[in-house]
Amino acid sequence: MLNQFVIVGRLVRNPELHETENGKKVTTITVAVPRSYKNANGEYETDFINCVLWAGVAQNTTEYCKKGDLLGVKGRIQTRVVEDKDEKNNYLTEMVAEKITFLSSKRKDEEE
Repeated sequence: MLNQFVIVGRLVRNPELHETENGKKVTTITVAVPRSYKNANGEYETDFINCVLWAGVAQNTTEYCKKGDLLGVKGRIQTRVVEDKDEKNNYLTEMVAEKITFLSSKRKDEEE
């Protein structure tokens, strides 16, 4: 069986490193990935994919990446149950990044 995803896109905002109550490092990034086909209006749409990063992957990405950088993300999809205040179970699907490849930084002339 296989549970794997691979995406390439641009970082939507600067990543921020957080620490859980247990002391684990985590960050959530959003990667903008343009679709490879045009919609009915002849425009390319973009998907904004949230990915959860843990430990060293989270720390390195936070340290070396910034908004606009091109990233390759490889990981797995996981589903977990989260209980809300009314004790109702909600299913949450997450993209968990296991490897980040830093493909390029945003050019200086694009930053200005």
